[in-house]
Amino acid sequence: MNKSTSSRQGRSLYLATAAVMAALYVVLTLPFAQIAFGPLQFRLAECMVVLPILMPAAIPGLTIGCFLANLLNPGNLGPIDIVFGSLATLIAAVLTYRIAKWAPFAKRMQNDIVALLPPIIVNALIVGTYLTFLLTEGAIRVTMIIVNIVSIGLSEMVIVYIIGLPILIVLRKAGLRSTKE
Repeated sequence: MNKSTSSRQGRSLYLATAAVMAALYVVLTLPFAQIAFGPLQFRLAECMVVLPILMPAAIPGLTIGCFLANLLNPGNLGPIDIVFGSLATLIAAVLTYRIAKWAPFAKRMQNDIVALLPPIIVNALIVGTYLTFLLTEGAIRVTMIIVNIVSIGLSEMVIVYIIGLPILIVLRKAGLRSTKE
């Protein structure tokens, strides 16, 4: 097999992996729309935010999946949610990937816990802030924004650490290892 064929196969695998992740994100979000959208979000698909630790294809996969889930949300909140929710996912996925790649390998569990902070912090700050403006009628107070930031952060933390981290451990034990860029 020549280098060109190998490179094409690598790109095809990357795109296929990202597409499957995007589809899985939507499938894990929309059936649970009542708890996946709003100021308290237990979005099951967010357990997938661990995947950038193992593979870069998770970055576009999660971003496109979030975009589609927000677009197809039965209670669609409009372009702000679609764009900024997806942007938050993209930023968090890139940071998770970079932290995991940078962090020393010896203390894996501690590094995983740190690498999984970006989805919690970024979603809390970005989504928690704009949801206040999208879901509140009348005057907005700083305390309302803070409550939404904390609410989104806590619900994200539950999904990421209670469901996502064990999934990451199982995937590693099953032999899935970090891939190259």
